[in-house]
Amino acid sequence: MKEAKYFLGQIVHHKLFNYRGVIYDVDFEFRGGEEWYEKVARSRPAKNQPWYHVLVDNASHQTYVAECNLMVSQNKQRIHNPMVEYYFDDFDNGVYSLHVMKN
Repeated sequence: MKEAKYFLGQIVHHKLFNYRGVIYDVDFEFRGGEEWYEKVARSRPAKNQPWYHVLVDNASHQTYVAECNLMVSQNKQRIHNPMVEYYFDDFDNGVYSLHVMKN
């Protein structure tokens, strides 16, 4: 299993499609369906690398992105996506903190 380069709550930039987002989950290899991969993953990134669930900035949707298509965002401003509050509690110095689950 590969180690993930990026972490939950980190703001990233998509190299090919030029958007920012925040990582809210990671799969250590591709976990999507073959039909989705053929239809959506147009650059055909390798499946045996980490794939990230990303809330897209200035949008209401999320994406599933291969690690090779991401880089750390130089813009450390907040992400504007209605789902941010569902996953994260706080924002400090360009990084979001995940909700702490309570029993």
